[in-house]
Amino acid sequence: MAETHGYDVSIEWTGNLGTGTDGYRTFSRSHEILAEGKAPIAASADPAFRGDRSRWNPEELLVATVAQCHMLWYLHLCANAGITVIDYEDDAHGVMTMDEHGGGGQLTEVTLRPRVTVTDPATIDEANALHSKIHEVCFIARSVNFPIHHKPEAHVL
Repeated sequence: MAETHGYDVSIEWTGNLGTGTDGYRTFSRSHEILAEGKAPIAASADPAFRGDRSRWNPEELLVATVAQCHMLWYLHLCANAGITVIDYEDDAHGVMTMDEHGGGGQLTEVTLRPRVTVTDPATIDEANALHSKIHEVCFIARSVNFPIHHKPEAHVL
């Protein structure tokens, strides 16, 4: 039997401004993402959809999730390959394309820009190449239906 893992989160709407959803413009999109034993994440809609700019929105969280999973697998693969990484940063970018009718949209691509610092100059080429292998193993990358591009840069300490 295949191994499975479950992930439980709760969403709690905090945006009732006193009259609930009696009108499209009369309620806040604010909510919290909760999980047992973890600090809540303050979230909202994208500001383009009447959301609070100071809170995380679902689209940002999805882009962050893609970047997180990529980083975690990358560090794993580097450790297995004997590449010592001492710093990793990524400025990920996602693109949402709205449909022509204005009723919806979808993420159509994510570009990851990982900047990695390694200790051995001889490992730079392999360190950059490992990014292309992550699509084969990353749980999130294997679950989404949009392309994930990589523009890695490896540097030496």
